Amino acid sequence: MTTTRTGTIDHSHDTLAPSGFTDISASRRQRDRVATGVVYAMAGIALVPLIWVMITLISKGLPTVLDLGWWTFDMAGQLSDRPGGGIAHAVIGTLTQAVVTTVISVPVGVLTAVYLVEYARGGWLGRVTTFMVDILTGVPSIVAALFIYALWISIFGFDRSGFAVSLALVLLMIPVIVRNTEEMLRIVPVDLREAAYALGVPKWKTIVKIVLPTALSGIVTGVMLAVARIMGESAPVLILVGATPVINWNVLEGNQNSLPLFMLEMYKLQASDEVLGRLWGAALTLVLLIAALNVAARLISRRFSVTTH
Repeated sequence: MTTTRTGTIDHSHDTLAPSGFTDISASRRQRDRVATGVVYAMAGIALVPLIWVMITLISKGLPTVLDLGWWTFDMAGQLSDRPGGGIAHAVIGTLTQAVVTTVISVPVGVLTAVYLVEYARGGWLGRVTTFMVDILTGVPSIVAALFIYALWISIFGFDRSGFAVSLALVLLMIPVIVRNTEEMLRIVPVDLREAAYALGVPKWKTIVKIVLPTALSGIVTGVMLAVARIMGESAPVLILVGATPVINWNVLEGNQNSLPLFMLEMYKLQASDEVLGRLWGAALTLVLLIAALNVAARLISRRFSVTTH
């Protein structure tokens, strides 16, 4: 025979829990609002100099850039303090040097990152490669330029040229690509690799067909950041190539101008309205080229990248 004990349950403390949780929740919400306000304030402070620079650049350089002759003529036979001439020779020099640098750097950088992520497995070669990439990341552009000058020009005996500039820029571009590509490859889900292996797909084909296409968007973004960096470098063009007022498509021979070198030339001249106009126009032209390349790269990566959804 069983007996049932009945009684009352004391609910006197039940009201304490909700009020206690309410206090904690209110405190957390308050801290969250403060932290959010600080983040927005810091972002606003960071945007102030950027917006200021862009407004100044556009206001001073836009009149020069809107002139059609600015894009179609070079400075051959043109006096620096007189109206006329254009930036075509510097734009062509900048683009050809950037193209050569990118063609050399992207395969080396991407394949190095693939090795470090997919094959190194903590081996000595992987550790040495990572260490050297870290060293190259902090190398100043003038050090890279002096190294190429000593090796390419002094020892091998080649002339100063746009290709020598590209070799120096390769040393600056590769570590940026390697580091960015590493991060993009690491965030590709491991499940994708394991699913491919389970189906009998070789590792190299998994990397080519699955891993790299999945990370393509981030890789392209990193490449464009690296291109933006090297297009604005002035030390290599000062040391490794001579200025010229005419268009030179051949990066392997002869002097070749570029936008950073052109701006330095204008800066050295006596300040006049024409010189300052060309200086601001060249700076805005460089920004517009980088922006156009970034937009094109985003469209290409969006077209060919593979999503995991």
